[in-house]
Amino acid sequence: MNDPDWLALRFETHRDHLRAVAYRMLGSLTEAEDAVQESWLRLSRSDTGAVENLGGWLTTVVGRVCLDMLRSRKARREEPLDGFVPDPIISREDAGPEHEALIADSVGLALLVVLETLTPAERLAFVLRDMFAMPFEEIAPIVGRSEAATRQLASRARRRVQGAPVAPDPDLTRQREVVDAFLAAARGGDFDALVTVLDPEVVLRADRGAAAGGSVEIHGAAQVANQALTFSRLGAGGGVVRRALVNGAAGVVATREGRPFSVLGFTVAGGRIVEIDILADPERLSRLDLAVLD
Repeated sequence: MNDPDWLALRFETHRDHLRAVAYRMLGSLTEAEDAVQESWLRLSRSDTGAVENLGGWLTTVVGRVCLDMLRSRKARREEPLDGFVPDPIISREDAGPEHEALIADSVGLALLVVLETLTPAERLAFVLRDMFAMPFEEIAPIVGRSEAATRQLASRARRRVQGAPVAPDPDLTRQREVVDAFLAAARGGDFDALVTVLDPEVVLRADRGAAAGGSVEIHGAAQVANQALTFSRLGAGGGVVRRALVNGAAGVVATREGRPFSVLGFTVAGGRIVEIDILADPERLSRLDLAVLD
């Protein structure tokens, strides 16, 4: 086996880890793949003969690539987006005993929304330290800060994350019961039943795409219930709603004429829905891999 083949083989053993880092950094599956590909290009152009820990080297590289991408994104976007919905990861709900492992390794959409509010350096420090246990002395050079300053970045990010309701109830069966009750109430036009399963401070985010008015963010049980009834009416007419795991939590995928119409991710805490994330942008939906549901 020649050296390029050997290097490519070693890179492939780290691809899933690098994709996981990049997705948590960027909240975009397409951009995450771009970041992983860029890390491969940098590896193929580098002299790695003296590299003892290739996994650590690649994590550092993909971290730098993601940091540059986040900074570029922030520079283009003067104001934060209301109703920002990250790219969801869709999987089958009846996949079997690997459910627990999937949920344990998943990052919820609600957490990704919170991460979007951090500065690029805070996000990198939090993701690499709290999610992947990278030592601060290895993170500091990536963000160009001292080790002490990097610790502060992670601490600020951690406080922001801990102050947000991002952790779903761990019981997937209970999550599904609450989500099914919500869907039944929406289909039946039962406003009171909707309010019952919604947390009073529930937040709904929906990205409908630029052609349909862009993103929207709605707060409060009554307002979200009204919006759910509107979505239900708009989605009526030959559509099929399929159960799915959305980032490891109970969710649904709605299709019409075989094409995805929307993906709904739910965060259920304390037996009520605290967050709903809806992706209904046709362009973004077309890039999702929904073959896993077949």
